[in-house]
Amino acid sequence: MEYHVTLPLAREEVQKLHIGDILYVSGYIFTARDEAHHKMLQIDKRSLPFTLSEMGLFHCGPLVKKEKTGWSVISAGPTTSTRMELFEDKFIEKYQISLIIGKGGMGEKTLKALQEYTCIYTSYTGGAGALAADRIQKVKAVYWLEELGMPEAVWIFKVKEFGPLIVSMDSHGKSMYKRA
Repeated sequence: MEYHVTLPLAREEVQKLHIGDILYVSGYIFTARDEAHHKMLQIDKRSLPFTLSEMGLFHCGPLVKKEKTGWSVISAGPTTSTRMELFEDKFIEKYQISLIIGKGGMGEKTLKALQEYTCIYTSYTGGAGALAADRIQKVKAVYWLEELGMPEAVWIFKVKEFGPLIVSMDSHGKSMYKRA
Protein backbone atom coordinates (compact mmCIF):
# COMPACT_ATOMS: atom_id res chain seq x y z
CA MET A 1 0.00 0.00 0.00
CA GLU A 2 1.08 3.59 -0.52
CA TYR A 3 0.51 6.21 2.17
CA HIS A 4 0.99 9.97 2.32
CA VAL A 5 1.38 10.88 6.00
CA THR A 6 1.97 13.99 8.06
CA LEU A 7 4.12 13.93 11.17
CA PRO A 8 3.69 13.42 14.03
CA LEU A 9 2.24 9.95 13.53
CA ALA A 10 -0.33 8.66 15.99
CA ARG A 11 0.29 5.15 17.37
CA GLU A 12 -2.79 3.91 15.47
CA GLU A 13 -1.29 5.18 12.19
CA VAL A 14 1.99 3.39 12.88
CA GLN A 15 0.18 0.13 13.66
CA LYS A 16 -1.57 0.23 10.27
CA LEU A 17 1.79 0.15 8.48
CA HIS A 18 3.47 -3.11 7.45
CA ILE A 19 6.70 -4.10 5.74
CA GLY A 20 6.54 -3.35 2.04
CA ASP A 21 4.29 -0.32 2.42
CA ILE A 22 5.48 2.86 0.69
CA LEU A 23 5.40 6.19 2.55
CA TYR A 24 5.69 9.82 1.56
CA VAL A 25 6.18 11.97 4.65
CA SER A 26 5.41 15.63 5.29
CA GLY A 27 6.23 17.57 8.44
CA TYR A 28 9.48 17.74 10.40
CA ILE A 29 12.36 15.28 10.51
CA PHE A 30 15.64 15.53 12.37
CA THR A 31 19.03 14.07 11.52
CA ALA A 32 21.06 12.06 14.01
CA ARG A 33 24.10 9.91 13.49
CA ASP A 34 26.36 8.21 16.06
CA GLU A 35 27.57 11.28 17.94
CA ALA A 36 24.14 12.93 18.12
CA HIS A 37 22.56 9.69 19.41
CA HIS A 38 25.25 9.41 22.06
CA LYS A 39 24.87 13.05 23.12
CA MET A 40 21.07 12.95 23.33
CA LEU A 41 21.12 9.74 25.36
CA GLN A 42 23.43 11.43 27.89
CA ILE A 43 21.26 14.49 28.55
CA ASP A 44 17.88 15.07 30.17
CA LYS A 45 15.29 15.09 27.38
CA ARG A 46 13.53 18.05 29.02
CA SER A 47 16.62 20.15 28.32
CA LEU A 48 16.35 19.67 24.54
CA PRO A 49 15.07 22.73 22.68
CA PHE A 50 12.99 20.47 20.39
CA THR A 51 10.53 17.60 20.84
CA LEU A 52 11.76 14.48 19.08
CA SER A 53 8.53 12.50 19.45
CA GLU A 54 6.85 14.92 17.03
CA MET A 55 9.39 14.33 14.26
CA GLY A 56 10.87 11.50 12.22
CA LEU A 57 14.47 10.44 12.85
CA PHE A 58 16.66 10.48 9.73
CA HIS A 59 20.01 8.67 9.83
CA CYS A 60 21.75 11.26 7.69
CA GLY A 61 24.85 13.43 7.58
CA PRO A 62 23.68 16.15 5.20
CA LEU A 63 25.74 18.50 3.08
CA VAL A 64 24.41 21.97 3.86
CA LYS A 65 25.47 25.39 2.60
CA LYS A 66 25.14 28.65 4.55
CA GLU A 67 23.24 31.27 2.54
CA LYS A 68 22.45 34.92 3.33
CA THR A 69 18.92 34.01 4.38
CA GLY A 70 19.61 30.68 6.12
CA TRP A 71 20.72 27.23 5.08
CA SER A 72 20.41 25.37 1.79
CA VAL A 73 20.53 21.57 1.71
CA ILE A 74 22.71 20.31 -1.14
CA SER A 75 22.49 16.58 -0.40
CA ALA A 76 20.74 14.55 2.30
CA GLY A 77 21.15 10.88 1.58
CA PRO A 78 20.77 8.26 4.30
CA THR A 79 23.73 6.87 6.18
CA THR A 80 24.10 3.21 7.13
CA SER A 81 21.74 2.58 10.02
CA THR A 82 23.44 -0.47 11.54
CA ARG A 83 25.96 1.88 13.15
CA MET A 84 23.15 3.16 15.39
CA GLU A 85 22.07 -0.33 16.52
CA LEU A 86 24.10 0.19 19.69
CA PHE A 87 21.88 3.14 20.68
CA GLU A 88 18.57 2.82 18.87
CA ASP A 89 16.51 0.76 21.31
CA LYS A 90 17.35 3.14 24.17
CA PHE A 91 16.76 6.14 21.90
CA ILE A 92 13.30 4.90 20.84
CA GLU A 93 12.37 4.27 24.46
CA LYS A 94 13.62 7.63 25.75
CA TYR A 95 12.26 9.85 22.99
CA GLN A 96 9.16 7.87 21.89
CA ILE A 97 9.85 8.40 18.20
CA SER A 98 7.51 6.70 15.73
CA LEU A 99 9.48 6.83 12.46
CA ILE A 100 13.10 6.12 11.54
CA ILE A 101 14.50 6.73 8.05
CA GLY A 102 17.78 5.11 7.06
CA LYS A 103 19.40 2.51 4.85
CA GLY A 104 20.60 -1.02 5.30
CA GLY A 105 18.32 -2.07 8.14
CA MET A 106 18.87 -2.58 11.83
CA GLY A 107 19.14 -5.50 14.25
CA GLU A 108 17.15 -7.45 16.82
CA LYS A 109 17.38 -4.89 19.64
CA THR A 110 15.87 -2.22 17.43
CA LEU A 111 13.22 -4.60 16.07
CA LYS A 112 12.09 -5.39 19.62
CA ALA A 113 11.98 -1.67 20.51
CA LEU A 114 9.91 -0.96 17.37
CA GLN A 115 7.33 -3.45 18.65
CA GLU A 116 7.40 -2.34 22.27
CA TYR A 117 7.16 1.40 21.57
CA THR A 118 5.16 1.34 18.29
CA CYS A 119 7.70 2.66 15.81
CA ILE A 120 8.70 1.78 12.24
CA TYR A 121 11.99 1.73 10.37
CA THR A 122 11.84 2.86 6.75
CA SER A 123 14.47 2.57 4.04
CA TYR A 124 15.42 5.34 1.68
CA THR A 125 17.50 4.67 -1.42
CA GLY A 126 21.21 5.21 -0.92
CA GLY A 127 22.84 7.48 -3.47
CA ALA A 128 19.72 9.63 -3.83
CA GLY A 129 20.89 12.53 -1.65
CA ALA A 130 20.03 15.20 -4.24
CA LEU A 131 16.50 13.81 -4.59
CA ALA A 132 16.10 13.88 -0.80
CA ALA A 133 17.38 17.47 -0.67
CA ASP A 134 14.75 18.43 -3.23
CA ARG A 135 12.02 17.35 -0.78
CA ILE A 136 13.39 19.49 2.05
CA GLN A 137 11.47 22.75 2.08
CA LYS A 138 13.54 24.44 4.73
CA VAL A 139 16.10 24.03 7.48
CA LYS A 140 14.22 24.96 10.63
CA ALA A 141 17.24 24.74 12.96
CA VAL A 142 20.62 23.16 13.59
CA TYR A 143 22.01 22.12 16.97
CA TRP A 144 25.58 21.35 18.08
CA LEU A 145 27.08 22.34 14.73
CA GLU A 146 30.22 23.79 16.32
CA GLU A 147 30.64 20.86 18.69
CA LEU A 148 29.83 17.94 16.39
CA GLY A 149 30.44 19.27 12.86
CA MET A 150 28.11 19.31 9.88
CA PRO A 151 27.43 15.58 9.37
CA GLU A 152 26.98 14.79 13.09
CA ALA A 153 24.99 17.89 14.08
CA VAL A 154 21.24 17.63 14.58
CA TRP A 155 19.48 19.29 11.66
CA ILE A 156 15.73 19.85 11.71
CA PHE A 157 14.17 19.85 8.27
CA LYS A 158 10.67 20.70 7.13
CA VAL A 159 9.83 18.18 4.40
CA LYS A 160 7.02 17.69 1.95
CA GLU A 161 6.28 14.34 0.33
CA PHE A 162 9.67 13.03 1.45
CA GLY A 163 10.14 9.61 -0.07
CA PRO A 164 9.57 7.09 -1.34
CA LEU A 165 10.26 5.37 1.97
CA ILE A 166 9.78 1.61 2.22
CA VAL A 167 8.59 0.24 5.55
CA SER A 168 11.27 -2.40 6.06
CA MET A 169 10.82 -3.06 9.81
CA ASP A 170 7.39 -2.62 11.32
CA SER A 171 5.81 -2.40 14.77
CA HIS A 172 4.54 -5.99 14.43
CA GLY A 173 8.00 -7.59 14.63
CA LYS A 174 8.45 -8.09 10.88
CA SER A 175 11.68 -7.19 9.11
CA MET A 176 12.75 -7.39 5.50
CA TYR A 177 16.29 -7.91 6.81
CA LYS A 178 15.47 -10.97 8.92
CA ARG A 179 15.99 -14.36 7.38
CA ALA A 180 12.86 -16.50 7.30
